[in-house]
Amino acid sequence: MHKKRQRILDTDLTDHFLIAMPTLDDPHFLHTVTYLCAYSSEGAMGIVINRPLDLELGDVLSHMEINISHPAAQHIPIFQGGPVQPERGFVIHQPLGNWDAMLKVTPDIGITTSRDILVAIASGKGPDNVLIALGYAGWTAGQLEREMAANAWLSTPADGSVIFKTPTPKRWQAAAARLGIDINLLSTQAGHA
Repeated sequence: MHKKRQRILDTDLTDHFLIAMPTLDDPHFLHTVTYLCAYSSEGAMGIVINRPLDLELGDVLSHMEINISHPAAQHIPIFQGGPVQPERGFVIHQPLGNWDAMLKVTPDIGITTSRDILVAIASGKGPDNVLIALGYAGWTAGQLEREMAANAWLSTPADGSVIFKTPTPKRWQAAAARLGIDINLLSTQAGHA
């Protein structure tokens, strides 16, 4: 068991997808794809990318008293990013740009939590690709490794086209397909890919 945990820790899962196995019955993560934006021996943080809320950016911007001058911004969907801090907003975006509170995940994908990116999106000057979520998913030290060892998750390097271009209902299957897997065919006895 110790060797398996060490092997997982030796792989940096930042910029990876966590794909919920069909048997994962936690209602927060059933059939989800989570984009891991931070991973270390201290824990992990990610944003679920395939759980749209019944909420659009126009609703959020109105609440924040941000004027919308770019009509397309009104209808950008808001996602349930995870169960932790569901009142806090996160913008996964590409390209990086220069925002007040940004975590650089890759050379071209960042996560921003500051108001300035929302103002830019509202005026049509934001990043080309965005996914906006409320809340995030978090794991304490060793928790994600234990869940992976128990076959709750598959992981694969992330792909921006799945985050930004794939229709939301197809993201779970598309992420698994990156591993050559039809996730719908996996049984309760499936192992790690």
